[in-house]
Amino acid sequence: MVEQPNLKRLRRYRLDRVREQLIRRDYAGALLADPLNTRYATDSTNMQVWCTHNAVRYVFVATQGPVVLFDFHGGAHLSEGLGTIDEVRPATSWFYFTVGPRVAERAGVWADEVADLINIYGSGNRRLAVDRCDPVGTHALLARGISIQDGQEVMELARSIKSPDEIAAMRCAIAACQAGMGSMRKALRPGITENELWSVLHAENIARGGEWIETRLLASGPRTNPWFHECSGRVIEKGDLVSFDTDLIGPYGYCADISRCWLCGDGKPTEQQRRLYALAREQIEYNTELVKPGLSFREFSDRAWRLPESCAGNRYSVISHGVGLCDEYPAIYYPQEHIASGYDGVIDEYMTLCVESYIGEVGGSEGVKLEQQLLVNANGTIPLSTFPFEDELFL
Repeated sequence: MVEQPNLKRLRRYRLDRVREQLIRRDYAGALLADPLNTRYATDSTNMQVWCTHNAVRYVFVATQGPVVLFDFHGGAHLSEGLGTIDEVRPATSWFYFTVGPRVAERAGVWADEVADLINIYGSGNRRLAVDRCDPVGTHALLARGISIQDGQEVMELARSIKSPDEIAAMRCAIAACQAGMGSMRKALRPGITENELWSVLHAENIARGGEWIETRLLASGPRTNPWFHECSGRVIEKGDLVSFDTDLIGPYGYCADISRCWLCGDGKPTEQQRRLYALAREQIEYNTELVKPGLSFREFSDRAWRLPESCAGNRYSVISHGVGLCDEYPAIYYPQEHIASGYDGVIDEYMTLCVESYIGEVGGSEGVKLEQQLLVNANGTIPLSTFPFEDELFL
């Protein structure tokens, strides 16, 4: 039985984390429209995926004052009893689908509502952290004297350190995910399609109270190299490698981000398949051993396991990344990307990280994707994902 989180305590911790970041930056408050950020701050949900592309829901978090949720029409009852929300109001939508050519007019109404909250609760401070806002809304806020600050920075840093209740919630999501992976492993046989195999994970997640899956990253045979093919109607054949990345949002909205590679059928892997798998396992183990509190992102990048030259051109996008309600800060890049995209910081205790590996030779026929989800503790890491590797078969 997986330990359940104390939701009241979890919600209070997360809202306090947001306000700590706002105080540190001297912001009057935050205006959050990203559904994952509204979830983190309030634990209130409503059509999460739909709201990612329809701006019908947002929350104002005063640094010193109330939390006001603006919810989609008829959704006020969804937040009853949460304890993180002081007031629910109907949202003012102003994107084209809902208001057509009245966008500027309705954006003005929306901006007036936000400005009123700043006037009342900002104590003269007009610096507002905003995580997502289209240009029309941005101009409307600026016209009302509001100084727009980076809300994504606030939220990514707030979300980066997990409480014990968050870890418990994440373990519940991982348990649902790994149950689905077990059912997938049993269902894998020659003749099943990639889509059919992927559907098993979805069904098991939903049955256990999970929410959605962010990608369709499952590929077989020649579609495993290069990586990032999404699952298709291809029929999986005996002897194919099957690689996948769960990207699963499970119970309590937490992410289980685990990758494994399997062999289809009851035969033996080829020497090439064994070699690729052994390299991927070596990379995961080596980089996991590096992770400790106090290690800088740049040090991790510089000291990380080196890909064979034949695989470097097909390398994964990151060596490691944070994980919480989804993939989160930090992103730790290969040295090749560090100059263009990388940034420094420090791995802290109670971060949750995923260590990544993709091994596929440029021009090769197949590739192996592996990933482990970890909790950083004082001594290094504790594995959160425990689904077995296929070492006995491949190594």
